[in-house]
Amino acid sequence: MKILITSAFLIAFLASCSLTSTTLIKPNDSFILGKNAHGRFSVKLKNLSENDLTIWKVPMDGGQHSPTKVQPNETLKVKVERNTGLKIENNNEAEANVALVVKGDTGLSMGYQNQ
Repeated sequence: MKILITSAFLIAFLASCSLTSTTLIKPNDSFILGKNAHGRFSVKLKNLSENDLTIWKVPMDGGQHSPTKVQPNETLKVKVERNTGLKIENNNEAEANVALVVKGDTGLSMGYQNQ
């Protein structure tokens, strides 16, 4: 019985692990989430700015793929493979804000990249 209760608690705890952030991205700058070795994760992203943003999947071994435009006030969910980052590009002259909810592996690096 103890094992059953402990297992149920552990599953509930691991399923509830998430990271929530509102992130500011400077004009003509990018924010990269997960440019390190990690497992799979998913991101619920809402564009809080007045301009379009572009998101890319960025594998650790180089390159980028799967560009997606995110309209102002649009929310989308992205599944990201292990050892692949998510790059959020702000190719505008104004600052951008995004609301992020990350689930899965949350041991992710976070940083900015000038374009």
